[in-house]
Amino acid sequence: MPEEPIRLGVVGLGRAFMLMLPTLARDPRLAVLACADPRPEARARFAADFPGSRTYESMSALCADEAVEAIYVATPHQHHVADVRAAAAAGKHVLVEKPMALTLPDCRAMVEAAREAGVHLIVGHSHSFDAPYLRTREIIQSGTHGAVRMITAMNFTDYLYRPRRPEELDTAQGGGAIFSQAPHQIEVVRLLAGRPARSIRAASTVWDPSRGTEGAYNALLDFGDGLAATLTYSGHGHFDTDEFQDWTGEMGQQRNPAEYGTARNVLSGLASREEEVMLKEKRTYGLGPGATEARTAPLPGAYNHFGLVIASCEFADLRPTPRGVMIYADDLRHLEHLPPPEIPRAEVIDELHAALRRGTAPLHSGEWGLATVEICLAMLQSARTGREVALHQQGAP
Repeated sequence: MPEEPIRLGVVGLGRAFMLMLPTLARDPRLAVLACADPRPEARARFAADFPGSRTYESMSALCADEAVEAIYVATPHQHHVADVRAAAAAGKHVLVEKPMALTLPDCRAMVEAAREAGVHLIVGHSHSFDAPYLRTREIIQSGTHGAVRMITAMNFTDYLYRPRRPEELDTAQGGGAIFSQAPHQIEVVRLLAGRPARSIRAASTVWDPSRGTEGAYNALLDFGDGLAATLTYSGHGHFDTDEFQDWTGEMGQQRNPAEYGTARNVLSGLASREEEVMLKEKRTYGLGPGATEARTAPLPGAYNHFGLVIASCEFADLRPTPRGVMIYADDLRHLEHLPPPEIPRAEVIDELHAALRRGTAPLHSGEWGLATVEICLAMLQSARTGREVALHQQGAP
């Protein structure tokens, strides 16, 4: 008999939900039953996109829906701890967006709430779910090319100049590159290193006072015994590392290199911060595309990615790409091709489904998410003090 689909509710119909919408709309392992969001236009679109679903204004009402067994928490960062605790108290399994919270006490409270309730807590999506990174991890673990000795991660984007709400440009509220972008790189290199990180040293400053938050960083993440990862990120809209990926974008889409400077040009044409917020809102659910478009849009034909990543092993360099893993061995190089994805970001549902229907402990657990937040906070501390910061909440990946 076919397995029952996961009966899913969603809280927060914002940008994170929009990015997961193609997955939620296409994956047959999900039955999207309900949502909670304060915006009536978003609730109306949800009801139209998922016929028969129920819509609520509050998280408490969603938690009271007995048909829902798991909740995808896609609210802004600062609401995660309250929403996860409410879901767990109602006996719902939880998939919560990264970063799981902005402080370690809040992360611990979320982990403890899930443990006490006996529910699964999965943190993501981050790019460490992406199939090419998971396959690279398998290759490393096989030992075919010897032990991993060095990891390099680099990504250059126009992140800082995309339309933002004020809190997205305020580090204290979880804005900026370190809270919003670094979790992707941190989790990819932790996945490939295969052991807990010991310390980090980072540099990051505000280059553009008009944006008011960190748009770039450099970091050295030490895993001990000679293994370290370098993390470089810039969201300042100049060089773009998609050039290294045959102009395949972060979501697997084909990009046009002639569209250089688009984000900066759009932003420069706005007269005020209020206009920027209005432009941001036009991209949100209820005003932008919905599930119908997500179901019918052509598949990108490639996997999500987060810039250039190279895992240097004793006998080969491994480079995950949107279409597989490039292997540069002693005597030859070749692409280990992966079949194109049939559902965008299906790897997130793979992990959720394995946990709820197979009882498999998730890789991206609450403890995993807590370790990522510790590194983000340590990066900010190191950048502020100019000192290396020891890590104590890492555990085994």
